[in-house]
Amino acid sequence: MLSTLIAQLNAGTALTPEQVADAVGALTGDTLPVEQKADFLGALSRKGETVEEIAAFALTLRELSVTPPLEAETRAREILDVCGTGGDRLNTFNISTTVALIASAAGVTVAKHGNRAVTSQSGSADVLEALGIRIDLTPEETARSLRDHHFAFFFAQRYHPAFKNIGPARKLCAERGQRTIFNFLGPLLNPARPTAQLIGVPCPELCEPIARVLQRLGARRGMVVSGVASLSTAGSATRPACLDELSTLGDTTVAEFYHDRGFATSVLAVHHFPVQPAVLADLSGGHRDANAAIIRQVLHGEERGPKRDAVLLNAAAALFVAGRAKTLTDGWELAAEIIDSGRARAQLEALVQR
Repeated sequence: MLSTLIAQLNAGTALTPEQVADAVGALTGDTLPVEQKADFLGALSRKGETVEEIAAFALTLRELSVTPPLEAETRAREILDVCGTGGDRLNTFNISTTVALIASAAGVTVAKHGNRAVTSQSGSADVLEALGIRIDLTPEETARSLRDHHFAFFFAQRYHPAFKNIGPARKLCAERGQRTIFNFLGPLLNPARPTAQLIGVPCPELCEPIARVLQRLGARRGMVVSGVASLSTAGSATRPACLDELSTLGDTTVAEFYHDRGFATSVLAVHHFPVQPAVLADLSGGHRDANAAIIRQVLHGEERGPKRDAVLLNAAAALFVAGRAKTLTDGWELAAEIIDSGRARAQLEALVQR
């Protein structure tokens, strides 16, 4: 069956939802050779994934995930996830994870979906573990944490057992130098089914299609961003490097939608915010313990430089997307107050002690 689909993709014809469901069944099964799975993923990437194909993959894979038993009271809240797809390979510290903790300290219910590092030195699972926050909670424990502490980490390895048979094919694609649809599916597969999401992607061209997919998956509020990390030199054919975050180093491409408003795309100018002059090296991270130390410094109010600025800008967007702030400026000010008042530090301590 995959051979037929590979031929179809090589001819430039998109997959139907029914064909995507068949393909997912083949990819998650254990009967086909790894090489054939990798050939399929490569053919899909070369053709270019459509919004409809990405949405169909996400819907089918979400049906195979473990569903946490969230109570009706929790489900009635606005549930936020903040994460990047990864893949920018710029080795910044764990900005999204820091933002998730601040948003939860603001009273937003945050279902953080993530995994261990793949393209960086420290993934969200790695750094949370280094902070002392448990990542191995059962689905029942996770649901209680989300209810009682407004924060829970949904460890991808625990909630997506079907991925076990996809991993070798993804690894082979990486060895071939070929990205796959799984490079940007991660944030779309949160088993808690967030109603609001802030997603970072590594190139501006992905902002609108991923936001369209997120909208099709039923999110009420969403923002997908890609921020300039460094400007290319004049006359250079090299495109600027981009972060899978809102950038304090340059402008940010934004695609967003809200249940009470339409879909919009824009460019967010960094000069609208009180950011300090900085370069990419100012946002650099390291291994899990180094990044955990950075997060503590930010949440304790000890870090007052560019790293804090990056967190405040992204927290501003997260609080806005969650409906906790009316504007990004309000979100920036609220995030700063949450840190400076000690609420962010207290939330971290509460999560470590649970």
